[in-house]
Amino acid sequence: MSTQDQIEKFKQIKYDLTRFMMIYKFALEEIETKIEILKQEFQMLHDYSPIEHTKSRIKSPESIMNKMLRKNSELSLPAIKSGIKDIAGLRITCSFISDIYQVSAMLQKQDDLKVLGVKDYIKNPKPNGYQSLHLLVEVPVFLSDCQEHVCVEVQIRTIAMDFWASLEHKIFYKYSQAVPEHLTRELKNASDKAYELDLQMERLHREIQEIKDSRADASDEELRRIIINNQQYSLPANFIKLLGE
Repeated sequence: MSTQDQIEKFKQIKYDLTRFMMIYKFALEEIETKIEILKQEFQMLHDYSPIEHTKSRIKSPESIMNKMLRKNSELSLPAIKSGIKDIAGLRITCSFISDIYQVSAMLQKQDDLKVLGVKDYIKNPKPNGYQSLHLLVEVPVFLSDCQEHVCVEVQIRTIAMDFWASLEHKIFYKYSQAVPEHLTRELKNASDKAYELDLQMERLHREIQEIKDSRADASDEELRRIIINNQQYSLPANFIKLLGE
């Protein structure tokens, strides 16, 4: 192969790899937009959002290559796409456990999202105590010349679950040996305590909401006030009545 042929081949590989990584970036942006719409909808209609914040990431080419080598898989873009399902990942942090399942249900109702799999590590925690709800979804990405269906892993967890998982990762990051048994027990114990805290906060949240609902006595002025995009509007006195007729 001539030097010029090698250069052209390298350019093509670079182009294909850039396009490959690009579609995962676009898939994340698509699903992040969906999450933001759901968040704003709840905030405007219910004065509350089940979504605290989100965080996304795309595996680096080096990380993808190392994972394929560990699996003894072929190093080609089609093999990577079919063999690695978590190249693009989105983490959604919720306030309460019930929020997790509510957000999951809302995502699964999206007509253009195809749910490929669900793993519930809340009802069935991992042995080390890890808890989270994982969704594997296929997201359509519309490009200038085609439509791509891209796999994205969505992890949904509470603040307490995220706190535990983040610190567990920091403690054992790059720790290549087997975790000592007593540390494993302590990690599991810490996870159990975080879960108990989640349950307690869920109960408090529910009881406070019940008290608020029982004391609800909105004035006519409050009923006619709506807020959209931080802009407050006051509806005409007979507007709601006319809509209901």
